[in-house]
Amino acid sequence: MPAFSDPSDHQAADQALLQPPLQNDSSAPSQPPLRLGVMASGNGSNFEALATAIEAGTLHAELVLLIVNNPGCGAVARAERLQIPHKVVDHRRWTIREELDQELVRTFQAASVDAVVMAGWMRIVTPVLIHAFADRLLNIHPSLLPSFRGLDAIGQALKAGVCISGCTVHLVSEELDAGPILAQAAVPVLDTDDHASLAERIHRQEHRLLPHAVQLAASRWTQG
Repeated sequence: MPAFSDPSDHQAADQALLQPPLQNDSSAPSQPPLRLGVMASGNGSNFEALATAIEAGTLHAELVLLIVNNPGCGAVARAERLQIPHKVVDHRRWTIREELDQELVRTFQAASVDAVVMAGWMRIVTPVLIHAFADRLLNIHPSLLPSFRGLDAIGQALKAGVCISGCTVHLVSEELDAGPILAQAAVPVLDTDDHASLAERIHRQEHRLLPHAVQLAASRWTQG
């Protein structure tokens, strides 16, 4: 699977894990832009990373709609600044997860999205959403899966004492953080790291990795 290294620290430690980086699909411009829906719960930095890659021409896509579940979260401010349509679907209004996901499906389908990216969506999704966007629902997770699935993957890595961590973009399956892996990036875990410093290093790689993984997936869908 394609992977990126962390160029900022301990490059030699990364190299053993790496394969060649993703290349942009040269046929992409002949295809219409991928219509992307994005789901976010917090700051929205990965959402903006997608927008930045689109603006730079390295991701052949259009951000059609951002859905957030937390009113007033940072992702909303980014969407407003970038003039990208957004909607709040507050999970607190639904007591049944499947009903929340039905609303997500209705909203994304009304926007005619081709694929959905979970860019920091802090809710477990159900088969309702997964099957509606079968093989077109992507998630980014802050660990080198299959290690450290679930909540607080960064804390899990620190507790385990590993010397390498990273991030993974994968297709979403019914088993949590267990879908097919599209791409990964490795970063060193330093002796001086705490949760904040390791998270910052991983986030830098997420911002590089996610747009490339989406472009890779899009090229596969086009070829398929």
